[in-house]
Amino acid sequence: MHDTIVIGGGPAGSTVGSLLRKYDPTHRVLILERERFPRDHVGESQLPLIGEFLDEMGVWDKVEAADFPIKVGATYRWGSTPDLWNFEFVPNGELQEEPRPAKYQGQRTSTAFQVDRAVYDKILLDHARELGCEVREETKVARVTLDPTNPDRIANLVLEDGSEITARHYVDATGGSGLVRRTMGVEVEQPTTLRNIAIWDYWQNAEWAVSIGVDGTRVQVLSLGYGWIWFIPLGPTRTSIGLIVPADYYKESGKRPEELYRQAMAEEPRVRELTRNAQSEGKLQTTNDWSYIADRLAGDNWFLTGDACGFADPILAAGMTLAHASAREVAYTILEIERDDHDAQWLKQAYSDAHRRRIRQHIRFADYWYTANGQFRDLVAYTSEIAKDSGLDLAPDKAFQWLGTGGFANDDLGQASVGAYSIGAVKQIAQLFAGEAATWKVNGYNEFRLNLAGVHRQPFPSYTDGKIGRTEALVRDGRILPLTGPFRAVYLALQQNHELAPILRHLDRSVPQGRDVKLGAFVSCLHALEAMVVEGWVTGKLNRKKPTLELAIERETASIRFDQSADLTTSA
Repeated sequence: MHDTIVIGGGPAGSTVGSLLRKYDPTHRVLILERERFPRDHVGESQLPLIGEFLDEMGVWDKVEAADFPIKVGATYRWGSTPDLWNFEFVPNGELQEEPRPAKYQGQRTSTAFQVDRAVYDKILLDHARELGCEVREETKVARVTLDPTNPDRIANLVLEDGSEITARHYVDATGGSGLVRRTMGVEVEQPTTLRNIAIWDYWQNAEWAVSIGVDGTRVQVLSLGYGWIWFIPLGPTRTSIGLIVPADYYKESGKRPEELYRQAMAEEPRVRELTRNAQSEGKLQTTNDWSYIADRLAGDNWFLTGDACGFADPILAAGMTLAHASAREVAYTILEIERDDHDAQWLKQAYSDAHRRRIRQHIRFADYWYTANGQFRDLVAYTSEIAKDSGLDLAPDKAFQWLGTGGFANDDLGQASVGAYSIGAVKQIAQLFAGEAATWKVNGYNEFRLNLAGVHRQPFPSYTDGKIGRTEALVRDGRILPLTGPFRAVYLALQQNHELAPILRHLDRSVPQGRDVKLGAFVSCLHALEAMVVEGWVTGKLNRKKPTLELAIERETASIRFDQSADLTTSA
């Protein structure tokens, strides 16, 4: 009898096990993995939030010691311009010189890793083992047995050798195969008609497009007329290079995957130059990357995590972030159920609702990236289906309408964001895609009032230090506004003031002190106000005798800049 059995030893499964053992060293965790690590896997390009998860798990130092390239951002050829542009994680892409391995502090909290998954996944699984998880590799679950008196409850697992094992909680971290999800008959929703396939291989001795500081670089995301290429350095000599094309294009081309791959490698000038002296490892692989969301993520005594929950197109490199985030919340939820301090059903429903919203946001934003790209005009038909799902007109020429009315405020991190991008970054990206200035709703008003008609309040979970707290959220028509962070600051300001000037003074007093921190927090509050206006939580009115805000997005900022490198391998 175990407390928790995790099926799947990838990053999601390892994260669940590590956090359970960190916060409760007596918790008996068994991780079952059907393969023997190390093994290759896609999903190598990360986002900065993962560093926070690794630090909490206590595994940051081990991952940093593996000497993976430091991801300081990404270079894109995407949108209405053929020019290269950079999305920077650190201001202006400037990584200060510092020796490695480094600690999770300072500039490194804003960077990410580009990981060789064969190495990365083994580090995480071994770390879970060191924390006290029992890990069985090359162990396959043959059958999930249900409780005959409760079809939503797992009775035990039957392994391939015929043995039976039992636990209080079961976690499905089996990726797209979704062993528990399928056994429980959980339906899968596909909220987009976008259907792509991925074709990839690994290369030795490819050049890096750019070297920044010590071991810093950017991944390359380069659109073609019929697809796009990823170029992700995984170490000093190894690089992952993949091609994404619509499934229909693949079928209609009549070409084999290796033919399409060779064609793309030859046609993309930047990749062609970077691989001029490189050698393929001959490990060409293919898969579909169709986006989906499971209808529910938890049941009587089971949870889904990672890709078992859902999957979003890899254009935004969000897959690993979603996996770690869901796994963390599953671990916290199990710990709280064991403590019995909260209603178990609320805990499970809160996790399921929040993570499903998160996946949906990433899917919608990925759809926007495709439909807004000037070189993907043949994909505009997808927007009609997206619009039916969201109630919005998402045709490319209406991109700003979507950006002005899409779910900026329903992320549980309490930030005005969508698809892990701040509202400011989203508007700048849209501006870049469409070739015209972004608009701000708040610029049209100077009086603001809370609109709480039809609103009800409900508890909202906050995950900190192994415990789940309860904060307050406003709910109306399926939208959720968590009263945390900048949203709470704006909410409190509008309870006391209606005119712009005193609202700004109130926000100025409420944000943290210190010049750089204060400025960033104040801007976050203005972004939150914009989100609250476009989602209807706040109504605006214009008094023409008084000044208004004049928010704008520059063509280039410290986060999004046009690439100025004349030479492919220049050092910044």
